[in-house]
Amino acid sequence: MRFADLHLHSHFSDGTYRPEELAAHAQRCGLAAIALTDHDSVEGCPATAQACAAAGVEFIAGTELTAEQDGNELHLLGYFINTQNPSFLSQIAQFQAVRQNRIREMVARLNRLKVPLSAEAVFALANCQAPGRPHVARALVQAGLCGSLDEAFERFLKKNRPAWVPKFKLSASEAIGLIHQAEGVAVLAHPGLNRTDQIIPSMVEAGLDGIECFHTKHSTATSEHYLGLADRFHLLVTGGSDCHGMNKGKPLIGTVRVPYQHVEMLRARAAEIKGKS
Repeated sequence: MRFADLHLHSHFSDGTYRPEELAAHAQRCGLAAIALTDHDSVEGCPATAQACAAAGVEFIAGTELTAEQDGNELHLLGYFINTQNPSFLSQIAQFQAVRQNRIREMVARLNRLKVPLSAEAVFALANCQAPGRPHVARALVQAGLCGSLDEAFERFLKKNRPAWVPKFKLSASEAIGLIHQAEGVAVLAHPGLNRTDQIIPSMVEAGLDGIECFHTKHSTATSEHYLGLADRFHLLVTGGSDCHGMNKGKPLIGTVRVPYQHVEMLRARAAEIKGKS
């Protein structure tokens, strides 16, 4: 039986792996397919596609967008994205500019706390268009200002800590529309972490295509619960490890293995969406 891991991050957002490392790990894990789902970015897709082709692993171009519905933050995964779609790329560029400004504001707050970190140090470490809080945490550790990533988040970067800055968010329907505009399939990421079951019906009305039932932080019972909801609302089923490389001390890639038939169903939905666009 063939399997896929459909939720992976690279150093083009807040992961640590280069595309070649992702492809090599996927090959070692015996995965038939992987999807790159970097936050607000498709920057890493060409290099990862090339690395996967060399490793004999099927590659799916994806992204992960942050959205908000009824005051709840949620994440939407886009699969089989047309990474050349001009309006999609221009929207993504705006999100990236907002992310970069958010980093500057976090650093300004740290500086007001007499923590001598520069935004340039964070951008140099991130070396990508879509920097995030983990890059600030890594820069704090690298500069010897915090002993660990956990300390950086606990002291400064977690929600309601002194250097936390809220994220810009689309509405869920805008995020779904943006993914569809780029010929992609829109999937609700790790719903068990967001506890937003009550808004799933309105998201289905807005065009949601699928739900991530299998995730590293979903228990078996949680996965079963979302499989039931997927069945009830006629949604596609996906899953993935949400691997961010070595950020957590061990790689997660391949720890969540989705049967390949779900990739085929995603591809079929993507063809339908492309046919309508």
